[in-house]
Amino acid sequence: MKRGETITVTVERFGAEGKSVARVEGFVVFVRSGVPGDTVAVRLTRVSKNFAEADIVSVVTPSPLRTTPQCAYFGVCGGCTWQHLSYEGQCAFKRQQVVDALERIGGFPEIPVHPTIGSGHVYHYRNKMEFSFGVRWLTKEELEHVTAEGGTGAEADRFALGLHIPQRFDRVLDITECHLQSPTSAAIVNAVRAFCREHELSIYSTVTHTGYLRNLVIRESATGERMVNLVTSEERPVILAEFSACILSRFADTTTIVNNITTRKSQVALGDREVVLHGPGWITDRIGERTYRISANSFFQTNTRQAERLYDVVRRYAAIRRHEVVYDLYSGTGTISLHVADDAAEVIGIESVASAVEDARRNAESNEIHNCRFVLGDLKDRLADGGALPDGAPEADVVICDPPRAGMHPDVIGALRSMHPSRIVYVSCNPATQARDLKMLCDGGDFRLIEAQPVDMFPHTTHVENVALLVSGRNS
Repeated sequence: MKRGETITVTVERFGAEGKSVARVEGFVVFVRSGVPGDTVAVRLTRVSKNFAEADIVSVVTPSPLRTTPQCAYFGVCGGCTWQHLSYEGQCAFKRQQVVDALERIGGFPEIPVHPTIGSGHVYHYRNKMEFSFGVRWLTKEELEHVTAEGGTGAEADRFALGLHIPQRFDRVLDITECHLQSPTSAAIVNAVRAFCREHELSIYSTVTHTGYLRNLVIRESATGERMVNLVTSEERPVILAEFSACILSRFADTTTIVNNITTRKSQVALGDREVVLHGPGWITDRIGERTYRISANSFFQTNTRQAERLYDVVRRYAAIRRHEVVYDLYSGTGTISLHVADDAAEVIGIESVASAVEDARRNAESNEIHNCRFVLGDLKDRLADGGALPDGAPEADVVICDPPRAGMHPDVIGALRSMHPSRIVYVSCNPATQARDLKMLCDGGDFRLIEAQPVDMFPHTTHVENVALLVSGRNS
């Protein structure tokens, strides 16, 4: 085989990160956008000693799991890489990701992994979307037109507001619709684009670090509130007043409009300071019986409805009794702590981000929850190496942990083993690092892994959340 050659293969399975795997006489070929069961003609784009990569030229025989993507930008945007796969298939393969990680990385061959809990809404499920201003990505047809016109036409108008092309931080797909948030959100994107073009506002360049427009962030809550946040490199009161008036004239139910201003060189839609243009500067959302105040830079679960299902699994696995003390590690803004608070004598959340701790304390107060306290500090320092816990903090009966994708530091795992809680509920957005950590927790018999429950928070992507239950091995 050689680069540029076209061959026919049958896709066997999904590999890591949703890559499709085919074989030619035992030689592995990774097929972009393939579905297990497909027979496809592919063009080889890379051939190495151990594997090849290929793009589909045509689908000879489609898999029964293949479906027609709803989005016109599928295959270019990169945000919904599994829209061509039936939702039942998505849930099945996400469960398989968890099984594979537990078996191959964790060494847990016979742990019950339940069917993935699917999302009740597979489209329009996100409560937050970040859109970028940038140089417009040209389609293949536009590039051909530019070449034919000698560099004119489509090339002359490169203003874009949309989503970044995968692996291209310098190019933005200029979208007019997106099925991840509400149709109103897409209409706002189009209105903002038109406003900025009409006023000839410049785009911030990550190369020259000049220009005005950086991001548009839209938040929509289950309570019907909406925030529009324009992120810019500087404050311009006159144009921002016009911007706010434009939004309210077309989307009168928008409850707050803010301008976040940042001079950071990195492409992060966070402001160093904020100007409230309309409304209170925040919205409220609800998970279960709790309500949460969300400001422009607050972290909040992106799929509100599915977050409640996830937290219900955590609560069920934790099986907290009224006299028990719960430690919520990596507690963030306190959403899990507050969700389980009614079951416990006390919940102690530990979090390293100061603003998140402040949000958690405020959320507890606004929900009149009095048995939760939130502690600022790095877990490695708080739990390991003799670090100080809150004054008079009792021993943990149950530990809930929801670390970032990288998983837990080995020192934190060692501290957990020395704490000897009766149960650990481990929530993870990365089955691979979770399996690694579970293996370390269970080494030596300190804990036993009982079962796992995948939850799909992000339909049409390869991401899966997984909840694992461990019990103390000392009493078994």
